[in-house]
Amino acid sequence: MTGTSEARTEAAPAGRGRRERLRAETTAEIKDTALRLMTSGGPDAITLRAIAREMGMTANAIYGYFATRDDLVTTLIDDVYSALADAVETAWATASAETSAGDPGPNPTARILAWAHAFRTWALTHPEGFRLVYGDPVPGYRAPEEGAAPDAARRVCTGLAGLAAAAWPYAEPLYRDSAFTWSDFDAGLLDKVRPAFPELPPAGVALALRLWGHLHGLVALEVYGHLGRQTASPDKLFQEELSRLVTTLGVPRRADGED
Repeated sequence: MTGTSEARTEAAPAGRGRRERLRAETTAEIKDTALRLMTSGGPDAITLRAIAREMGMTANAIYGYFATRDDLVTTLIDDVYSALADAVETAWATASAETSAGDPGPNPTARILAWAHAFRTWALTHPEGFRLVYGDPVPGYRAPEEGAAPDAARRVCTGLAGLAAAAWPYAEPLYRDSAFTWSDFDAGLLDKVRPAFPELPPAGVALALRLWGHLHGLVALEVYGHLGRQTASPDKLFQEELSRLVTTLGVPRRADGED
């Protein structure tokens, strides 16, 4: 009797672990299927019934994983922003560590280039994720809190503010006549940006958004397939845009002469 009881006690965690693993695998497949449907059919294609049909599940079964379509979309958006934030933050940290050795401080050009290239690489590797968070909105989607940005999205914006902060000692003379005030920006964004970069003024936050415009524009054209029709060298175009950008801001080149 004792041996049977012990066997049952040991089997229960193993069975529970297997169920949890299968649930995690199915959840991941649901999310992958949703992004694939969006890539081929646009934001309208993300419906729980369509996903269930693709996966060979019943509609009722898929509701056991996501109660509503909006719950699924919210999860997808959080996942995508988190992956992007991790990619650009890793690039920033690596560039900062590499350029600080033997230098009085990390070279701002290296930081800008590293962040920008990481953003482009991530977008081209995950075009469906880029389209979800930066393309057409999912029709009828309502976030859990209307107007509230995911925390990871603010991490990305904070990274952009970091680019502006790195460039600001050189770019500041260009923006002395700026009319921006703190009230011009999202309070949630400022809650992250101001503690991280206390010396950055409102004009510096505006500069971060200008940098975003430069980087996002070319990447969006490339992800949506428009740039490839015009040039066989979109990477060269992106590289030269970055080079001109740091030159315009007055940021010094990297010590090795690379742009």
